[in-house]
Amino acid sequence: MSESREAEGTGAAVPGGGLTTGEVARRLGVAPTTVRTWDHRYGLGPARRHTGGRHRRWTPEDVARLERMCALTATGIPPAEAARLARETPAPDARSAPEARPRPALTPSSRAGSGLRLGDARQECKGIARAALRLDAAALDRLLLDAIRDHGLIAAWTEVIVPTLQAVGRKWETSGERYVEVEHFLSWHVSGALRRAAPDTVPDRPGATVVLACAPGENHTLALEVLSAALAERGIPVRMFGGALPVESLIAAVRRTGPAAVALWAQSRTTASRPLAQHVASMEWGVRGARRSPLVLTLGPGWTGRPAPGTARPHGLADTVQALEGLASR
Repeated sequence: MSESREAEGTGAAVPGGGLTTGEVARRLGVAPTTVRTWDHRYGLGPARRHTGGRHRRWTPEDVARLERMCALTATGIPPAEAARLARETPAPDARSAPEARPRPALTPSSRAGSGLRLGDARQECKGIARAALRLDAAALDRLLLDAIRDHGLIAAWTEVIVPTLQAVGRKWETSGERYVEVEHFLSWHVSGALRRAAPDTVPDRPGATVVLACAPGENHTLALEVLSAALAERGIPVRMFGGALPVESLIAAVRRTGPAAVALWAQSRTTASRPLAQHVASMEWGVRGARRSPLVLTLGPGWTGRPAPGTARPHGLADTVQALEGLASR
């Protein structure tokens, strides 16, 4: 592999300024081969081809032109026509374009693809959102796994995945039910990335198991999936029951496993049942004189303003993991 090709593959910034093809591809949420194809086929290559005859360098103006290409193709415009429009549209002031850096922290990224508003979010959000808008499965998987590997599961979920999911959700809510397929597509691939990033299932330990389940009638499982993966990383055994677990089945699962804790997720107020949470919290098992009850955690926005006596309500993934990790280590 040549030095220039290796630099492109790792996405490293070229010494002296500018971006490699790999870094540009990661910013845009496309494969490096796509960037090269747009260069060769449509003339959207870097203005300064090489430095010292070795490295391809992409300036902020070059990247802005490719961003316009991404935005246009995401709306359904054929690539050839999108490339023509991208070439003809004046580039923004280079002083406002992002500088080259290998892996930015919180970087303003106000719009992605077809008008997704991301506010102040990590740069990775932009690439993931664009890959989702294009329904590009390969790029989306790669970007999600890169984010989890680079930032860790909890930070990737909190700072990259959740802001992108929220931006996609806002997009279809304000677009007359358009882009619903994008939300489903992104959610499915997030679920797959969480499963691939999670370690092997942790064997049972008496008194340390955590039961994860959605409330009856609740089908949103992603938050429990990332919690399951984070607990597995910490060696905590988990029993995951997913969406819309019926009341009788939840109670049977708790009795059969004797868990240290039960986490109940409710996305909406209509599925957050305080009587059910209190009933689970009051369940007991074990020999007389040493009977035990589970700690019940009410998770999700459905429980907001609906406290259930005898239960805990941690705020956010990190607090939830910390609470369960402390309980399982007793």
